[in-house]
Amino acid sequence: MHKKLLVLLPTLLFLMVAPIVVHAATITICTFDKDTYKQGQTGYITATIYNDEDDKIRVTELTAAIEYYYTDENVYLQSFFTNATLPIEIQRGNSSTFYIPFSLPTNIASGYTDIYVKAKTELWSTEADRWFESDHPTYQPTLYIESPYKQQLEEQATINEQLEEQLEEQQTINRNTTNIMYLLAVTTMVFVAVTVLLFIINRRARILTQPIA
Repeated sequence: MHKKLLVLLPTLLFLMVAPIVVHAATITICTFDKDTYKQGQTGYITATIYNDEDDKIRVTELTAAIEYYYTDENVYLQSFFTNATLPIEIQRGNSSTFYIPFSLPTNIASGYTDIYVKAKTELWSTEADRWFESDHPTYQPTLYIESPYKQQLEEQATINEQLEEQLEEQQTINRNTTNIMYLLAVTTMVFVAVTVLLFIINRRARILTQPIA
């Protein structure tokens, strides 16, 4: 019996001193302030943490890790922290919203990048009158970085559209000018013809009205 106790004693001691880890929180919402970002821009992540346990919890850390794929094809990892003053307690059945500001390098590669949002929480135990380490809820939203060439292409397309509009306007002006010139030419020819006809008629009339000698 004593030998069994000696064998079980280390296990019991380990269970007594080992931290109690329980599931206490969930990140229910994790979104960006914009749908699309450009190189060098800043933004922030909105993360809502929900307490689904029977007692209060507190958030001790909230980070967002971004793997940067630079234009030189190297990969760098950078972490950003919430601007809230931690720890912050969340009562049972309630949620709290946090913001994580971040900034993008000017030479970050364009495309989609996964963001790893992670919170560290602790759960309050009324029986033990102390905080116990809780779970680490995570969320993985996807960040979209727009290519700088897209803006250049859009600007070039806008310039091309403006040039096409100007060309169409110039062609319209040229057509109108040509039509006016044709109209003036026809009008001039008609005027000349009428003038000649009137001159001939007037001359014949004079001949007919002259007295016979």
